[in-house]
Parts: sequence; C-alpha cells; structure tokens
Amino acid sequence: MDPITQGVLGASVPQAIATKKHIVAATVFGALAGMSPDLDNLIRSGTDPLLRMEYHRQFTHSLVFIPVGALICALLFYFLFSRRWQINFKYTYIYCLLGYATHGLLDACTSFGTQLLWPFTNERFAFNTISIIDPLFTLPLLVLVILGVKKKSARFGQAALCWVLIYQGLGFYQHQRVMGIGAQLAEQRQHVPVRMEVKPSFGNLLLWKVIYEIEDGYHTDAVRAARDVTIYPGGFIPKLNIDSDLPWLDKDSQQAKDIQRFGWFSKGYLTLDPTNPLRITDMRYSMVPNESQGMWSIWVDPAAAEGDHVTMKQDRDTSASRRAKLMLMLQGKDLEPDSSSGL
Repeated sequence: MDPITQGVLGASVPQAIATKKHIVAATVFGALAGMSPDLDNLIRSGTDPLLRMEYHRQFTHSLVFIPVGALICALLFYFLFSRRWQINFKYTYIYCLLGYATHGLLDACTSFGTQLLWPFTNERFAFNTISIIDPLFTLPLLVLVILGVKKKSARFGQAALCWVLIYQGLGFYQHQRVMGIGAQLAEQRQHVPVRMEVKPSFGNLLLWKVIYEIEDGYHTDAVRAARDVTIYPGGFIPKLNIDSDLPWLDKDSQQAKDIQRFGWFSKGYLTLDPTNPLRITDMRYSMVPNESQGMWSIWVDPAAAEGDHVTMKQDRDTSASRRAKLMLMLQGKDLEPDSSSGL
C-alpha cells in the first residue's frame, strides 16, 4: 500500500503495547520500520524495465526476512535516537520488529501480490480485501495514532488495531460476497470459469472488479456490492496468444523472455491491445472496473535486437470522463449508453 498507510499501521502496533514513557519512540520506530520494506523500490535498472517489478515486494516483504529487516532498522534507530529518548536496544528492536512485520502482511491484502514465502516460493500472495490506496482505511488510523502520541496513551493504538480488524473483516466479507455474484454471472452466461478474481476498485470496498477466465479469454464486470447489488457488465477480451498474435517474435529473444516475466507478474492475465498489436497489457487493473485496458503494459518491437528488452509504460487514464464514469458506478447510477463497453 501507500507509504502513509504503511507508516501509520506500523506505528499503531508498537504504540498499542508501549508504556507512556516509550509512546513517542515506539510510534516513530514502528512507523519508520513499517515503511522501510519499500526501499526495495531502489532496485532498478536503466536497461531492464522489469527488474524493479521482480524485486518489489520480494525479499524485503518476506516473512522470514522480518527479523533481519527489523534488526537493520533497530541498529540504525538505536544509534540515532537512544540517548535522546533514553531507550535500550531491546525495546528498540521490539518496536521495530512489530512495525516491520505489518508491512508485507498488509501488502498481501491488496491485489498487487506479495512474495510472503520467499525464498521457498516466488508465488505472489494477494488476498484482494483492500485497495492499494484507501483513505477510508488510512485516515482513522492516522487520527488515532496522532492522538496516541498527543495523549501518550496506548489505548489509541489499540483502537487503531481494532479498526484494522473491522475494516479488513469487512473487506473479506465483501470479497466473498462478490465472488458469489461473479459465479452467478458466469453461470447466467453458461460459462464455466477456469479461474476468477475479484478486487476492490480504487479507494473503497463498495465497487468491485470481477474477472473470470474461460478457455479463450477473459470477461470483466463491475459489481457495486451495496445492500442492493448493481451490475455493470463489461466485455470479453481474448487472451494473449504469442503464436498467433506475435508470429514474428523469436522465442529465444530477450523480448520473449520479458513477456514470460510480465506474465508471472500478472498471474497470466495478459491480453493484446485490440487497437495496438505491439502493446501487451496486464488486464487485471483499470481505472474503471468493468474495463480491461490495463494501467500498465509492455511494448514489443519487431525491429529490436535479440538482446533488447521490452519497453514498460504506465497507462493511467484519469480523464474527467473516466472519473465521472467511476463516480456514477460508486453511486449506483445508470451509465451513459456509450459507456457500457468493457473494451
């Protein structure tokens, strides 16, 4: 998730057990340790655009790395702050350990995928119970953590943890509910899904994206899972078929290997842009949840040398028309007739 959320969640856990004397130190150490795993974003290459994608949410987010990452943070923070706050190394490490431990677990609740069990497996765990940015989750946490520091009371940290459990519980409930709705949609279309994913749209637990795979492609829909359910049908898009879509591609080239790497990242949800035969999209993510354009993609080049990498681009269309469409869905209102397509 975003750094602010990671910081306030990381702060709330040690704050919840800290003494009045240690409240400030516990909050600061927990917040900084809670954000520190995302330093893996610094691992990148000027020539290989997929390197950062491979290493982000990898070893720094793994469960087995938590004690090591916390130790690195504790050594640094003890050196910088021990005299100022009169805190020993034992408590410094405990607060860092609690803060660091929250990061990978929270990231795994989003849809991006986190390698929690590295190095034993490179599987990306994604529980899809919360959006990657969700102010409704973050702001109450932030307020409670700030109050905990001002009042020097662990009760606010404890209240923050209660809010985390409540919100994640609601996310799990909504996830299971929308999975059932998605299964009903597939059955109504006489489809037998190979697999299905549902994920919350940006910043809320009300509007969800449903994707299910059939033999030759993917269907997308949006579901507003309020008391009364509203369905926004999307559309069908074919799977990427390298043999037929990219017949010119050398299977031993770096570009072919990069497509495989991008496929691992996207869990295989790859499609070819119907308007651009050189653009390959991770169709799981879109600004409007019943669409499949994708928010990032890789571009291949028929003229590239055998060792050349693909190009990776972000494609975040946040135009006024798309924001308006998203708002209509959030409100459960009908879309304009020309806005119903999922392609």
